[in-house]
Amino acid sequence: MLCLALLLLAARPDSAAPAPTLDLMPVPASIRLDAGRMPLGATFRVSTPRFRDGRLLRGIDRAAHRLREHTGIAIAPAVSRDTAGATLVVEVRGPGQAVQTPAEDESYTLDVSQSRVVLRAPTVVGALRGLETFLQLVASDANGFYLPLAHIADHPRFPWRGLLIDASRHFEPVDVIERNLDAMAMVKMNVLHWHLSDDQGFRVASARFPRLQRDGSDGRYYTATQIREVVAYARDRGIRVVPEFDMPGHSTSWFVGYPYLASHPGPYAIEREFGADDAAFDPTRETVYRFIDSFVAEMVRLFPDPYWHIGGDEVNAQQWESNARIRRFMRRHRMRDAAALQAYFNRRVEVILRRHRRRMVGWDEILNPGLPRTVMVQSWRGAASLGAGARLGYTGILSAGYYLDAMQTAADHYAVDPLPDSLARTLTPVEAARVLGGEACMWGELVTHETIDSRIWPRTAAIAERLWSPATVTNVGDMYRRLAVVSEELEDAGVRHLTGPARLLRRVAGTSDVGPLGQLAGLLEPVTLGQRMHLDRATQLTALDALADVVVPDPAPARALSDLAAQLVADRAADGGAVVLRDSLGRAFASWRRLPGALARMGDGSPLLAGADSAADLLAALGATGTQALAYLADGHTPPADWTMASLQLLDRARAPVGLFRIAALPAVRAIVLALPHAP
Repeated sequence: MLCLALLLLAARPDSAAPAPTLDLMPVPASIRLDAGRMPLGATFRVSTPRFRDGRLLRGIDRAAHRLREHTGIAIAPAVSRDTAGATLVVEVRGPGQAVQTPAEDESYTLDVSQSRVVLRAPTVVGALRGLETFLQLVASDANGFYLPLAHIADHPRFPWRGLLIDASRHFEPVDVIERNLDAMAMVKMNVLHWHLSDDQGFRVASARFPRLQRDGSDGRYYTATQIREVVAYARDRGIRVVPEFDMPGHSTSWFVGYPYLASHPGPYAIEREFGADDAAFDPTRETVYRFIDSFVAEMVRLFPDPYWHIGGDEVNAQQWESNARIRRFMRRHRMRDAAALQAYFNRRVEVILRRHRRRMVGWDEILNPGLPRTVMVQSWRGAASLGAGARLGYTGILSAGYYLDAMQTAADHYAVDPLPDSLARTLTPVEAARVLGGEACMWGELVTHETIDSRIWPRTAAIAERLWSPATVTNVGDMYRRLAVVSEELEDAGVRHLTGPARLLRRVAGTSDVGPLGQLAGLLEPVTLGQRMHLDRATQLTALDALADVVVPDPAPARALSDLAAQLVADRAADGGAVVLRDSLGRAFASWRRLPGALARMGDGSPLLAGADSAADLLAALGATGTQALAYLADGHTPPADWTMASLQLLDRARAPVGLFRIAALPAVRAIVLALPHAP
């Protein structure tokens, strides 16, 4: 698929090569390029003349390992304090915070001269960020590897730049979590929001309450040792780990082993369906709060971060409303509705967390003026909700627009800002400062350990840039250019968003020769989570191994075709270039028309291709329409009215899901058809 994208991009009729540009992502706050270069020679030596500790030295060692793998340059194993002859000098003033918080100083400067690179940072975390920029600066040409001469002064725009990984709906092994932590560090993200309990599973071992994992996890959970390993692994990379244990709703897995915590006597079983279940904690029982207090006391030993996420979203009040004792409690305490009862529960839990020196975080639904202003709100509803919290004095982060299971493009996510001008204009500077950043969300309903990487990356790198770089960095075309480079770097570092789908395609095809299936996969993308639940409702027991589970959102081959079509429409007056573009698009459209027959020859050998034939048929029809549209565009004729009407109807039909697929390549045909003159 990648090869096709590169071939199509190579067909652009550029008259001259573009000026050299950097491939940094995220874009630094400030960068000045100077003439010249610093060659990377046969040997490479690192010096730390000031502060050093184990975390810094391990970070340097990881960077050196990646540099050696990329360039083949011999790197001295020891890190010296002597700067004489050093290639890279890392000057750090101190270790930074003992337990990292949003207030950690992540700034750094990077100076590349003709003889050496000097990285300066006030903290180890800042140095780790600078090392990632240093690695991204490495370039090559016929004369070898080098760094451009530059001065970079960098710091993040927002202090909270997170990724939520849901390990409850589908369990994700430790190696999956750790390789995604590596990827997060590469693009300067600093919070892993670990969703560890929901209706479908409780994923942490508790020594005090062992039935949580025994009865609520299907045997798939993290041991205390594994939790400590992940937290240490993240800290080594300047990443905080914020646990989420959902309550009072999304909590069935708690009640399988401890039904007395719930508002209904049960019995309970792990919920296999997805959605908001009726089960909810009983906010009226003191035994519930004693249980939570004891559980938190145990878990804070594993999770040192000062923030603790309680979830708090989508609470179904059915159990509360049907329980006569709870209704009497509400009347006695003059609670008008379920929202008031949830606010009471949240206040009680907040006191528990504060006693254990933790700050509560929750989704929009927890926002209530009765909560202390130390509480942080995570908004899935949007900037307006985030702004409302900021005006009330609450800090907040944005996730609306960053839901990866919405299967949007990197460009869609890139356009979402935690503090857009429309919101910033309505907030005072103090209120605006309460918007701490945002988090990409990888909910786990439709991902497994084999597919999760391709759902997170590379799109999350675009979100990472939105959260780190200045608000003025908005060029979508340049973002995609750099994203292609960073995508390869992420794969080289161990993420499997490229090789994973390629391997799964071979499984779906039942052969190593995926042939037309590979082409088809590059033109399709999965339906959104909401569409999937409507079209073919998956459960926790659904095997996510068909082609619809393998294709990736925002596929590069489809985007490359759409770019060519957009360029043809914009530059169609330039005859020479238009011919090259038309030929490239014409060959692609012709290949679409051959897909049904080619796929039919493969289909007999693979039951996992179910539904792919309908998508191939629709692409064949679009290919025929695109071919005719190119001919009309070339000769300047107005197409017949009946052809135009039929084509528009086809385009409209192709906007809807076909089976469990969406036609990612649709914009290529649509742009050309809409550019044609229409009969009066």
